[in-house]
Amino acid sequence: MFMAAPGVSAASVAGAGALRSGMAAGRAAAACAAAAPLALRIVAECPVSKARACELTLPHCAVSTPVFMPVGTQGTLKGITSSQLEALGCQICLGNTYHLGMRPGPELIKKANGLHGFMDWKRNLLTDSGGFQMVSLVELSEVTEEGVRFRSPYDGKEILLTPEESIGIQNSLGSDIMMQLDDVVSSTVTGPRVEEAMHRSIRWLDRCIKANGNPDRQNLFAIIQGGLDPELRKTCLEEMTKRAVPGFAIGGLSGGEEKEHFWKMVTLSTDHLPREKPRYLMGVGYATDLVVCVALGCDMFDCVFPTRTARFGSALVPWGSLQLKHKQFAKDFQPIDSDCECATCRRYSRAFLHALFKSDTAAMHHITVHNIAYQMSLMRLVRQSIVEQSFPAFVRRFMERMYSSQEKYPSWAVEALASVGITLE
Repeated sequence: MFMAAPGVSAASVAGAGALRSGMAAGRAAAACAAAAPLALRIVAECPVSKARACELTLPHCAVSTPVFMPVGTQGTLKGITSSQLEALGCQICLGNTYHLGMRPGPELIKKANGLHGFMDWKRNLLTDSGGFQMVSLVELSEVTEEGVRFRSPYDGKEILLTPEESIGIQNSLGSDIMMQLDDVVSSTVTGPRVEEAMHRSIRWLDRCIKANGNPDRQNLFAIIQGGLDPELRKTCLEEMTKRAVPGFAIGGLSGGEEKEHFWKMVTLSTDHLPREKPRYLMGVGYATDLVVCVALGCDMFDCVFPTRTARFGSALVPWGSLQLKHKQFAKDFQPIDSDCECATCRRYSRAFLHALFKSDTAAMHHITVHNIAYQMSLMRLVRQSIVEQSFPAFVRRFMERMYSSQEKYPSWAVEALASVGITLE
């Protein structure tokens, strides 16, 4: 479990002491990376944009990228079983360190042979660090150099999550990819707090590297911070890429900022990240965002969107979404998408799902299955187009179907795609 928060926090890391610590951690990082259980092979690259198709070898199986990773916050995806997720072709999914650390706790999960055994999942797992809860539970948290103090939303008890504790929990969970604990601020925050969080995230990365007890089995990813400030992002990129970690995530985005700022921070980050390591864009799951950010050079994505929106009756389709609770579908006997091969579309009509929503939570399950199938299929098509050297043409077809006319194209997407040579005319 998390440590109970002591009354006095540790002193801030600063000056020459911090420099010596960073140099020592850099040496430790190099040693860890030498044994990192991860390999990235670039299969194909788009000759126009920054899109690429890779094979990411991890301990439990190879992952074909670009990849969307469904989110199972507490060891399960809401509304879908592990076997169903596997049948949909998912090669890697997420677990949440904060929530699993609270309930049922790392000790119990470790006894079940880690999170893989606990949730009966034979493929790869990525666990976040708990840092995002600094934003989502901001009223219950306080950040110091030592770590993050939370007041438990379950029993009100004060707890402390340090970089060492976060990595310790993730070691117990046994995930294939672990995320460093970073100092997370909302993407709409400006001013000195953003710079403070960026520098602290670098220092916490060094502590996470030192704390990793399983560098031969678990891959530790760094998280690039810096908000919407290009210079802060560049500083963070310069420092974190000095650490020989197996992969990098782009964090601190997808939190309500304007999309024109969002895509510019994404492309700035991929411009400075090493070509030979995976690039994970955190918290992105809308179809248009996925396609555009693949063009900007990202390999991995996650988001609760497809499963959360399913619970509200929203089914994802290549032309947007269907709100199946609306009465217009009461007598519609078509499947959600006639081109989709998922179990839901093979067996059930829109009318059935509309009626089921009024009486049975099974409707949420069926739409969740479909939405995950949609995300998996989209990423397979994206990858195939990169391998076949036809990605720009794929992007144009995708946008035409999603928005029906160029007048409806989001201006930020048009601008972002143009920046990497893909025009939509």
